[in-house]
Amino acid sequence: MDDEPFEIIEEEEINAISEEFESGGLAAAAARIQSRLDELDSVELNIAVTGESGSGKSTFVNSIRGLSDEDENAAKTGVTETTTEPTMYSYPKYPNVRLWDLPGIGTMNFKADEYLEQVHFAQYDFFIIIASNRFKQNHLMLAQEIEKMGKHFYFVRSKIDADLHASKIRRKSTFNEKKILMEIRQDCTECLQPLEKKCPQIFLISGFDLCLYDFPLLEETLERELPEHKRFVFLQALPNISLKICQKKKKDLHSKIWKLATLSCAVAAIPIPGLSVVCDVTILVSELNKYYFTFSLDDKSLNSLAVRVDKPVEDLKSVIQSPLAKEISSDVVIKLLTKAAGGSLMFFEYFVSTIPIIGSLAAGGISFATTYYMLHNCLEELARDAKRVLEKAFESEL
Repeated sequence: MDDEPFEIIEEEEINAISEEFESGGLAAAAARIQSRLDELDSVELNIAVTGESGSGKSTFVNSIRGLSDEDENAAKTGVTETTTEPTMYSYPKYPNVRLWDLPGIGTMNFKADEYLEQVHFAQYDFFIIIASNRFKQNHLMLAQEIEKMGKHFYFVRSKIDADLHASKIRRKSTFNEKKILMEIRQDCTECLQPLEKKCPQIFLISGFDLCLYDFPLLEETLERELPEHKRFVFLQALPNISLKICQKKKKDLHSKIWKLATLSCAVAAIPIPGLSVVCDVTILVSELNKYYFTFSLDDKSLNSLAVRVDKPVEDLKSVIQSPLAKEISSDVVIKLLTKAAGGSLMFFEYFVSTIPIIGSLAAGGISFATTYYMLHNCLEELARDAKRVLEKAFESEL
């Protein structure tokens, strides 16, 4: 995970903020930035997970939230239908991102033709339709109705690990994983031919290990097709299950730094002794905590990962090097700001030429650069720790 000293800042966004600055000064520009950040923090994403009874919906809901079936707030799972009404499960650290475990299609209480109305169709951003065997008429009906409403849906074929295990037992001498996966995918595609949507994409997954098979591809597809603001919250909420997801999280978090640095220089703040810097330490503490939880470096996430990979949690914690992993407080932030001041000039020179707002301010520009430099370095530190934890967790698989 290489350091990224400067991010690419969208010209359209810079122009909009510059216009605010020219008409109303730094306060107006800061107000616009704050508004954008508030919008991002308040974004709601509602994901519906549906399919036939016993298809693995609840297990999927748990796995994509980084939980096991036995964890607190996990969706109830079982061999019989355990969901009798739409049940909402939020991400532990991102309550605005919600997965809805919907009742099984075609069960006694939820007939297929009444299903969409009963589960409050309109409230969901997109649907994940799960099958553990062949896709059937109920799946087709649901997909066609969703398509008519102009919403996205994604077909997920679950329990692939169980299928491969069974096939390996039956075909000991001729077992070929790649060939079996191809056969499953082809069978699913043939079942869905009546759809108007040509060649629907099928994602083959294991609910117990999202790193395997097509989950990374599903995640990339959702990122690509979601609106930008919802894509951001979806990515941050995902459990830190791969180096690729870790890198994407870092990139998205990095794109916010210049906005936070601008904002911190424009609000009432705590003066740092010996520096011509005024920063809102509360903003910085909040953002550093987001880094910490987004990279799953908190005790709860580390314990969950340790159980999943069957390793002592102390082994995972042993590779964490950043002092931020021990404490993120106002005192710590003030010390980091003081330390960051000496290395901030290179950032100041860059942003003076990039953002007119900063070039128009002297002390404010230095404050901006110091805050930016601190957040940049802290993000790099925690991202490297997240990378080391994943490598330690999955070292036998790398």
